[in-house]
Amino acid sequence: MSPIETAIKMTLDRWYGSVASLDKLLSVLSDEQLQKETATGKNRGIYLLGHLVAVHDDMLVLLEMGEKQHPELTEPFIKLADKVATELPTVAELRDFWTRQNQLLREKFDQLTPEQWFEKHTAVSAEDFAKQTYRNKLNIIISRTSHLEYHTGQIALLK
Repeated sequence: MSPIETAIKMTLDRWYGSVASLDKLLSVLSDEQLQKETATGKNRGIYLLGHLVAVHDDMLVLLEMGEKQHPELTEPFIKLADKVATELPTVAELRDFWTRQNQLLREKFDQLTPEQWFEKHTAVSAEDFAKQTYRNKLNIIISRTSHLEYHTGQIALLK
């Protein structure tokens, strides 16, 4: 395995491990627990789960892997704060979206060559990418892994 392939494997292993950590946590939390705030005046578990599904859905476009599967989640879970949207999917629906979203991402990730991981993502211009080649697709996985782990820590407060 080349150093580049090793770096990609390390990054994806951490991503999959972080997804598995939230999966494990979700398996022990009830739908009722996910309706609660992580702390007084803070986001509810349902909001954090919906937010993660919406952010992962955006990755499909960002990484040029297809269209969003759930564009309806952008407004309530990315653009709006918790408790502002009047209608949300159920916790059960969000759990299903979470599982299917991550299965789809894994399938898409498996199709990329090592070279493709180091190509620009859609949020960076060609001019900026020429100056900052680290703004690539693999870097999106690194930043989204940190984001996922942060929110997993918040959701863990519901136990």
